[in-house]
Amino acid sequence: MPKKTPSSPAKPPAAEAPLTRARLIELLNEDLAREYQAIIAYVVYSQVLKGAAFMAIARELESHAKQELDHALIIAKQVDYLGGTPTVTPMPVRTSKQARAMLRFDLQNENDTIRHYRERVRQCEALGEFAMAEHIREILQVEQEHQIDLSTALGQDAPDVSAR
Repeated sequence: MPKKTPSSPAKPPAAEAPLTRARLIELLNEDLAREYQAIIAYVVYSQVLKGAAFMAIARELESHAKQELDHALIIAKQVDYLGGTPTVTPMPVRTSKQARAMLRFDLQNENDTIRHYRERVRQCEALGEFAMAEHIREILQVEQEHQIDLSTALGQDAPDVSAR
């Protein structure tokens, strides 16, 4: 009979930075950089999409740009409330000469934003920042509408972004 050996303890998952107000400021600034990215992308994409098949979505993207600016203002206000300085740098914007590629880029960005905002709601609540969590929930609702608009324009169902 083989000799039993004590099993080694499971390795703990990689340690993530502890959730503090300072860490939340960093994360919100990442969200703000994504909002800037979305504003730029929607402004550009709405103007360069060509063809009858894309005219309705181009108008919708103009509306999305304005909504993303509203989101940026809300997030910047939350960063300031926490004692931080809002970032001034957007995340990179991908471009293409292909309309469908631009819409896919936008959809991927919305999917990423939704994942991050869902996490941000949990983090705000963990820190007792319930009003901030509500602001982010309102933004999240609009981001999910953007996701549906883009998915519809691409002729596909909205992706499930609940899991990483």
